[in-house]
Amino acid sequence: MCGAPAQTPTLPAGVDIEKETVIYGVVSAGEAPVAGAYVRLLDASGEFTAEVVTSATGDFRFFAAPGTWTLSVLHRDGKVRREVTATGPGLVEVPLQLS
Repeated sequence: MCGAPAQTPTLPAGVDIEKETVIYGVVSAGEAPVAGAYVRLLDASGEFTAEVVTSATGDFRFFAAPGTWTLSVLHRDGKVRREVTATGPGLVEVPLQLS
């Protein structure tokens, strides 16, 4: 079975953020993290690239190339869409608040 790795704030062993671009964040509603939200990564043209489900603590993570991306979140409690620019290798934190 294939699938995304566990979505946690701790990066897996061996990930070098000096060489890799990681887009990370927490989906929340009010003050509470949102588990089970679908977070989609769309490229600069709006095309679907990847999708993960948030952890029990609302965490999500994507390994992506530098560039402009859009994060789109779907959940029964709301949705949010936000553009993010990753200028190069490193950790790009993007908190997402459902509306």
